[in-house]
Amino acid sequence: MKKILLIIIFNFIGFNFCLAEIKVYKSWQIPEKANPNYETLVDYYQKYQFNKYQFDRYESEISDNPFKFKFNLREEKYLDIQFKKTALLSYLLFENDKIVIDKISPNERFGKYINEDSKFDSRSVGKSLTSYVLGHAICKGYIGGLDHRMNDWDLIKNTLYENQKLIDLLNMRAGDQEYIKKGIGIIGQSGRNANPNNRNLSAIMKLDLQNSKISENKKYNYNPLVTNILLNYIVFKSNGNFQKLLNDIFVEKVKVEKSVHFFKQKHSKDEKGPGRYSFVANRYDYLRIAKSMLDDWNDNNCVGQYLKEIYEKRQTKNDPDTNPNSSFGFPKAYGGQFHFDYPGAKKRKILGMDGYGGQSILIDFERSRIVSVHAIHKNYNWKKLVFEPIKNGN
Repeated sequence: MKKILLIIIFNFIGFNFCLAEIKVYKSWQIPEKANPNYETLVDYYQKYQFNKYQFDRYESEISDNPFKFKFNLREEKYLDIQFKKTALLSYLLFENDKIVIDKISPNERFGKYINEDSKFDSRSVGKSLTSYVLGHAICKGYIGGLDHRMNDWDLIKNTLYENQKLIDLLNMRAGDQEYIKKGIGIIGQSGRNANPNNRNLSAIMKLDLQNSKISENKKYNYNPLVTNILLNYIVFKSNGNFQKLLNDIFVEKVKVEKSVHFFKQKHSKDEKGPGRYSFVANRYDYLRIAKSMLDDWNDNNCVGQYLKEIYEKRQTKNDPDTNPNSSFGFPKAYGGQFHFDYPGAKKRKILGMDGYGGQSILIDFERSRIVSVHAIHKNYNWKKLVFEPIKNGN
């Protein structure tokens, strides 16, 4: 059931009158299959932006020497049409070591609300970025490797996650489907308590998962809880050096232009498990991070070998409920918190990051090409704007 707000706007200078209809959905965010009008998109975008400031954070510093991109820009008429009709906020295409397409929403759409410094939520792209941080934690010796078992952390003691291998959580195959509903819900809870992103891990482990058991069939069960476990395990294993780890990655290596951060739970008093994978950065810094992944892979350094190992250990989703026409459902395999095996380019080493509402980053390791997109709602032509430039190139 959706509610409707009628917003009356007066322009006292020009004596203009506007009656705008804003749809208020039952869910906190715009439903994936909804078709919101412009006023509704603006209202929800402002809501999302306000929400970012309600959380504590694990924040990196700003690089004194941010990486500077080279440009060789070209126009793309179809992209311009999509910007005028859809919820697109930002589009970047990187190839031949340069940004070749660089667009933000025009002023008559959402350009009046964003600029080059605007920071965007990652949604589930933050799952992939958590994995990237884990790769660095492994390479720095904080954690043994993908087959490392989490048997040294009291927070998950006497739960199904105790003594599990990291790779099983990374691949969303922890055998937790009897307790965690695919998508977002803790079974047996309702409302805000059902969403693992709204609660500290310590509360979830004590109140919902004590004495829980692994299901015999460890099937693909995509959910946010395992990623929050991974993030907080990195915090635990880094032994007080998590802030330094973030700075080493994002400031010294990626060379971000603005600060970036992961969320903590709101006003967390219990410091055991407050971290949340939700990530915030500006659009160029998302591209800087993706380029860093591309460089790692091509340089075959330790983190590059981590990315290659999770690629080799990816598993077919076999998920009948996934929409094959969506950016999330189109790739057939999942591994290490990334999407792989895109039809039409299945043999190519293409890594995908996907976030609810239209956040999408694809990296083609073989052709050194990246597409990075941010949106309020996923109503743009993803296959034509994101996948086809990766598949076909210019």
